[in-house]
Amino acid sequence: MNSVETRLAKLARNGDRGAFAELVDLYKDKIYHLAYRMLNNKHEAEDAVQETFLRVYTNLHRYDEQQKFSTWIFRIGTNHCIDRLRKRKHSAYSLDAEMPDGEGNDYYSMLPGNEETPERLMILSETQIQIRKAIDALPEKYKSVVILRYLQDMSLQEISDVLDMPVTTVKTRVHRGREYLRKKLEQDPSLIED
Repeated sequence: MNSVETRLAKLARNGDRGAFAELVDLYKDKIYHLAYRMLNNKHEAEDAVQETFLRVYTNLHRYDEQQKFSTWIFRIGTNHCIDRLRKRKHSAYSLDAEMPDGEGNDYYSMLPGNEETPERLMILSETQIQIRKAIDALPEKYKSVVILRYLQDMSLQEISDVLDMPVTTVKTRVHRGREYLRKKLEQDPSLIED
């Protein structure tokens, strides 16, 4: 497997700072979106991006060129976010903390939209908040697979590679995570359309 990223990783491993800078340019936004969706906090997501690239840089010698670079970097980013979420459980962090204005609106762009009336925007915004809260409330083992599957649009095999778990486990966790979300959203009657 000799992709552009693999060649850049090989050059960066041999000390080419320009090649590493290109890898950062290729992946910084993708890793930021992943981290933001998992951590739900702009500053933590920015820190997670920096930490991910620091880990990538210091572990380039461990990168297996037979593996897709994207899989490797997403594994590092996802694992770092999972670690942060675990540490967060031990602190007094509220999952209901409000997001700053304007953040996260792209986060659930998967919601269908027709006319942009003020009423529709308000309903859409409330729905996005409910979906965000439901995803935030997902048990840890389902949260990462749901985010990778539905918000990063990864295949089950890609998720399996990123999280280093069997595809059957990924499939089960995606299914259970989706069921959990469905039940959470059904508990709020304001989300059920006429």
